[in-house]
Amino acid sequence: MLHKTAIVTFMFIVLLFSWFAGQMAVDEKEIVFPVMIETSTTCQTTTTANQNQLIVFTPSKYVAQLLTQNLCDDKVVAKQYGSVIGYWGYRTVDSLEFVGKGIADLILAKNNIMEAFRAESTYNYQPVVGFSDYTAFFISSKEKPLITKQYFLDKKIGLLDYPTSRSGHILPKQTFKQLGLNIAQLKITYASSHNELRELLANGQVDLIASFWRENDSKRFSKNYITPISSNVAGTRWYLKMQHNNTDLLCAVQSHLLSISKEQSFQYYQDVEPYWQCNNYPVTFIGES
Repeated sequence: MLHKTAIVTFMFIVLLFSWFAGQMAVDEKEIVFPVMIETSTTCQTTTTANQNQLIVFTPSKYVAQLLTQNLCDDKVVAKQYGSVIGYWGYRTVDSLEFVGKGIADLILAKNNIMEAFRAESTYNYQPVVGFSDYTAFFISSKEKPLITKQYFLDKKIGLLDYPTSRSGHILPKQTFKQLGLNIAQLKITYASSHNELRELLANGQVDLIASFWRENDSKRFSKNYITPISSNVAGTRWYLKMQHNNTDLLCAVQSHLLSISKEQSFQYYQDVEPYWQCNNYPVTFIGES
């Protein structure tokens, strides 16, 4: 019995010594873990005492940071807000939270998402500027896709895992249904973004994908191997929450959006259309031309 007690005592002393040694080895300064995923940026206007905050959401980190800073420097914004915070998220699901709960004051989103949440009537989101319509395609790396039932049966197909995406989900599935195909019969791999779809295709993990065609896609894929699914798919739009008839803010925002669009590297985002006449008072909605 005494022998067992001695062993237990010895083990306790060893553990206690190890704990003290560990404490001495650790720096007394507070350990701060780095932020691994950055999803927002904040800046102050000249009226820092103002507690109101203008919230922006966009799929692009670059645009979020640039637009946030531009709005912070704007005199109209400074009269109404003390700070601007810009959020970004690359997946469709990221924007659903901001639209569905009306969190964002200014957001870049697809009009079908706004319609699905009835955001214009619920939160009075108004379109400020919009980008041109586009065409949805089936894109392959080795051949031009055929729109036939037999063609898709033995193909590995890449789609987006978001039912709100028209080019990557809605339109291809509508095509399969029109051809009399059961989705369960098809070999479908779902991706979280259009970029991921392109990686799947480039790496040979799928035979074709459903997406839109980008200018730089020709570096990896052949434009001869794309087949249109549908044309005149409505482009994305910037929406401003207009719970008040705040036309000064609207025109200031529209001006910055137009300027930023000219600086974009992709041609698609340079072709932007303003929806409001801000040159003369009263400010009026002119819609799409």
